[in-house]
Amino acid sequence: MLKIAGAAAGAAGAGTAVAAAGPASAAAGVFAHPGMLHTRADLARMAAKVKAGAQPYTAGFAKLTANRHAQSTWTANPQATVYRGSGTPENYATLYNDVHAAYQNALRWHVTGDTAHADTARDILNAWSAKLTKLDGSADRFLASGLYGYQFANAAELVRGHDGFELARFQKMMLNVFHPLSEDFLANHNGAYVTNYWANWDLTNIASVLAIGILCDDRAKVDRAVAYFKHGAGMGSVKNAIPVVHSDGLAEWAEAGRDQGHALLGVGLMGTICEMAWNQGIDLYGYDDSRFLKGAQYVAKWSMGGDMPYTSYTRKKGAPGIWSGTETASQAAAVDPAMARPIWAMIANHYTKRRGLDAQYLTRIAARFAPEGGGGDYGPNSGGYDQLGFGTLAFTRARATVVEATASPTPSTAASGASGSGAASAAPSAGASPQGGRSGDLAATGSSDLPAWTAATGVAALAGGLLLLRRRGRVRRDAEQE
Repeated sequence: MLKIAGAAAGAAGAGTAVAAAGPASAAAGVFAHPGMLHTRADLARMAAKVKAGAQPYTAGFAKLTANRHAQSTWTANPQATVYRGSGTPENYATLYNDVHAAYQNALRWHVTGDTAHADTARDILNAWSAKLTKLDGSADRFLASGLYGYQFANAAELVRGHDGFELARFQKMMLNVFHPLSEDFLANHNGAYVTNYWANWDLTNIASVLAIGILCDDRAKVDRAVAYFKHGAGMGSVKNAIPVVHSDGLAEWAEAGRDQGHALLGVGLMGTICEMAWNQGIDLYGYDDSRFLKGAQYVAKWSMGGDMPYTSYTRKKGAPGIWSGTETASQAAAVDPAMARPIWAMIANHYTKRRGLDAQYLTRIAARFAPEGGGGDYGPNSGGYDQLGFGTLAFTRARATVVEATASPTPSTAASGASGSGAASAAPSAGASPQGGRSGDLAATGSSDLPAWTAATGVAALAGGLLLLRRRGRVRRDAEQE
C-alpha cells in the first residue's frame, strides 16, 4: 500500500575547510571503557566542575536534575516485543522513556556519586534485558533498532561493572535483538532502492552497530560501522549525506533540501558516531578533510537564518518490483531559527577546543541553545528523544594541548569476541560526592507525532512528501521512505 504523508520545515549552515590529524586507531580487539560518548576523563571533569560550582557545568547539571527521567524513583516498564510504526500496536514510547531514564540516572551518578541513581539505571537495564526479545512494526522498526540501540548501549556503558548489573545478559540482548536489524538495514535497506531512505536511517543504524561493537568488545562490528560511515552505498555515508563541498568551505547537507528537523537530526547522529569513534582512537571527525565539520557548519549557519547555496539533488525512491519514482530537492528549505536540538555542544567543543579550529557558526549556535537538556526537554514525542543530550554538562572542555588533541584514549580493559564481557569498574570518579538527596517525530513515519512535537516546541511544520510502502504481515517487505 502506498501512502503519502510528510513534513517540511528548513534549516541552514556553513563550513570551514580544514585538514585534521586525529588519533591513531586503537589496537585490534582493545577497547576503552567507558568509551562511547563519555570517557572516564570526561566523567571526572563533569564531577569536578559541578562540585566546584563552575559554569556552564552547573547550568547543564541543573537541566539534568530537573528532568523527570533523571530521578532515582523511576521504575522500568519492560516489554517482550516493542513495536514502532503505524498499523502496529505501537508501544515504543515505553522503551525510549526507559532508555533515557537509565542514561540520565547513570550520568547523574557519575557526577554526584549518589549510588541510588546507579542502582536505578542498573535496574532499568536489567529489567529490559530479562524481557525484551523482539523489535517489530513497519519499516520504522529499523529506526527503533538504530536509535534505541545506540542509546541503550551508551546507558549500559556507564554502569558497566556496577554491582548487580547483568552485563553479559544485556550484551546478549543487544546482539540478538538490536544488532540483526541494524546490520540488515545497512546491508539490504529493507528491500528498497538504496536511495529510498534518507541519510538518518543509515546514521541511526551505523551508530547502533558501532555502539554495540564497543559494548561487546567486537572489533568486526566497530570496523563495519567505520567502513560504512566512510564508503557505504546508502545516503548516510559521509560523502552521500554531505554530497557537495563548495570552494568557500560550505558543504551541503543533503537533507537541507528536505526540511530543517531531519537535517538537525542527521547532524546530531553523525556527531554521535564521530564522538564514539574518537573515544576509541578512530578519527571520523577529521575524515575526508573534516567533511563533517563543513557540513555541520553549513547546517548551523542555515539554521540561524543564513542564505545558503544548494545544488539540486535527485534521488530514486521505491522498491524493485513494487514501485519506483524520483524526487528532486532544488533549494534549501525554510528554517525556524528557534528550532532547538541538543546536538551542538559536543560538535563545537570537539572542533574548537580539542582541535583548536575555527567553527564560528557551531560556536554561535551552541551558545544560543545552551544549556542543553536531554530526552523529555524537547517535546513529548519520540523526536524529542532522538539524542541523549546534556552536551553543555558533558562536552564543555578547556582548549586541549597539542598532545591531547591527537592522543588515542588509553583502554582500561581489553577483550575481544562477539560476546566479550570484560567489565571495567563503573565507579564514579574520585572527587564525586552526593549533591543532594534521592530524588511529527523526526524519525518516525506516523502522522500523529510531528504535529504534537512541533506544537510543543513552537516550530511550524508543513505536511507533504513522505513515501510509505506499508508492510502487511510478517513476510511482506515495505519500502518505507522516511
